[in-house]
Amino acid sequence: PLLSSLPSSWDAAYERELQTFQDIGDTGEIWFGEESMVRIIRWLEKHKVPLDSSVLDIGTGNGVLLVELAKSGYMNLTGIDYSPSAIQLAEKVREKEGMSNIKLKVEDFLAPSAELSGFDICIDKGTFDAISLDPSDAAGKRKLYVASLGRVLKPEGFFLITSCNWTKEELLNEFREGFEILEELPTPKFCFGGRIGNSVTALVFQRQ
Repeated sequence: PLLSSLPSSWDAAYERELQTFQDIGDTGEIWFGEESMVRIIRWLEKHKVPLDSSVLDIGTGNGVLLVELAKSGYMNLTGIDYSPSAIQLAEKVREKEGMSNIKLKVEDFLAPSAELSGFDICIDKGTFDAISLDPSDAAGKRKLYVASLGRVLKPEGFFLITSCNWTKEELLNEFREGFEILEELPTPKFCFGGRIGNSVTALVFQRQ
C-alpha cells in the first residue's frame, strides 16, 4: 500500500468516531469545519454547476461534505477514502440522513481503480495535505496524486482543493502540469506576531 504509514492512525481515529456515532449518533470531527464546506458549495452554486454533475470527494472521511452537497440538490456524488473505517462511518452517516444517492468506496487515490474516471468535479479537503506529510517519499506521492487527478477528472473539469499545509504558490507549483488556476477562494485570515497570514488556502483549478 502506498500510504502504509498513514492508515493505521487514520483508521484508529475513524474507528473511534464510528464507535461514537453508534453510541450517540454524532458524526465526529469535521476537519476544516463548516466554513470550508459552505465555501465549496457557494462556489458551485455561484458558477451554476449543474446539479447532475458528477462529483468526487477525495478522502471523504465521515462523508459530511457529500451529505451537505446532496442537501443542496447535487445528485451524482461519490466519496472515496483509503480507510475502511471512514467509509463505514460515512455509510452510517448516509443512512441516518437518508441519502441513498451518495456512492461510497474504499479506494487508494494514488492507485485508483479503472472505474474511477470521468468526474466533472473533484474536491479535496486535507487529503493532499495528509499525503504530503507521509514520511516515506512524500514528493513521489504528490506526483502520483497529480497523475491520478489527471486520470479521474474530465478535461475542463474543476478541482477544488482546501489545504492548511501549502500556500497558493506552492499548490500552483504542485499542480502546474495539466491544471490551471481559475481562482483563489477567500479563507479566514489569522494574525501572528503582527503578520497577517492565511492558515487555510482554497483554490479552484481547471484541468486543461
